[in-house]
Parts: sequence; structure tokens; C-alpha cells
Amino acid sequence: MPRIAPLDYAEMPPEAQAAHDEHLQTARITNMKRTLLHSVPAFQALMTWYPLRDTVQPFLGERLTTLFAHAVSSETDCLICSTFFRRILIDWGEDPDQLAMDEREAAVVALGRALAVTPHRMPDDVYDRVAAHFSDEQMVALVAFGALMVATNVVNNALQVPLDDYLQPYRRQPAAAEGVVAHG
Repeated sequence: MPRIAPLDYAEMPPEAQAAHDEHLQTARITNMKRTLLHSVPAFQALMTWYPLRDTVQPFLGERLTTLFAHAVSSETDCLICSTFFRRILIDWGEDPDQLAMDEREAAVVALGRALAVTPHRMPDDVYDRVAAHFSDEQMVALVAFGALMVATNVVNNALQVPLDDYLQPYRRQPAAAEGVVAHG
């Protein structure tokens, strides 16, 4: 049960409707976004995720950008964001629970997981493995992108934003009981 219900468009004040309409021109309006529209400044702050994604994607590539965001979201146990990125990976034909990664990809994913677990202290070995592949400018953008991903996860988790219906088929299933194998 959400702590704050996502707004229906008709319930939104004019400023929120304007932000909704502008965002809808480039992206889907989800339960998270309809929840954020209770506070247009909060919505606008977290929607800077898109320009940060567009900044890191040229040097990470689309797949690694998705792997990084998925790693952050999975590690924070954010149902909405982890399922969103699972959907992308599954639709690409990948198994989000059995990802094949090279050393560079594994280093970036480890950075994402570390940001989610210990954002107040990044282990040197984790940071150094990633920094060996990127410039200072790229590292700043990557860490900021990860931090905004963590912030998005915190909002979803703290407000218990409900999972969007279109994501339900991609939801990670709980581990099978002992002796029972899960299929699908």
C-alpha cells in the first residue's frame, strides 16, 4: 500500500499538470512520477536522471548504463527501479540474474552496488578499478548518475510507490523453496 498515492492527472494542480505534460513528450509517466508530482520541485530534481543518463551513456554504452542502474536498484532493493531495468535486460534476451560481463563491466557494476550499500564511503579498490577506465569528468558524471539512482530508489522505497502494471511480468520472483525448482 503506497504511503502517498500517485496523483491522477485530474487531481494535479496546474503546475504539476504542466510538468506532467512536458515530461510525457519524451518519457512515460509512471507511478513514481505521478507520486513525485505531489511536489513539482521533487519531480524536476529526480527527472535530471535523464540528462545524467544521456551524459554517461556515450562512454558506457546502453547496456552498461542499464547494468549500472540495475545494480544500484537491485542493491537498494527498489522494487520499481530494479524491475524496470530487469524488463529492459529481459527484453534484450538477457537473464538479469546470470549476466555475462567483462572486467570493465564488472567494475562498473561493483561501483553501482557500492554506491547503494555504502554511499558515505567508497572502497578504494572498487573506485580504482572503475577509474582506470574513465576520465575524471566521466567519473564525476558516473558517480552523480549513481547517486541520483540511489535517490530515486530511496523515494520509491520510503513512499512505497506501487509497481506499475506494465512491469508486473518482469518482477523478480522469490527464491524457490528448498527442493523446488522455479521455472520461467
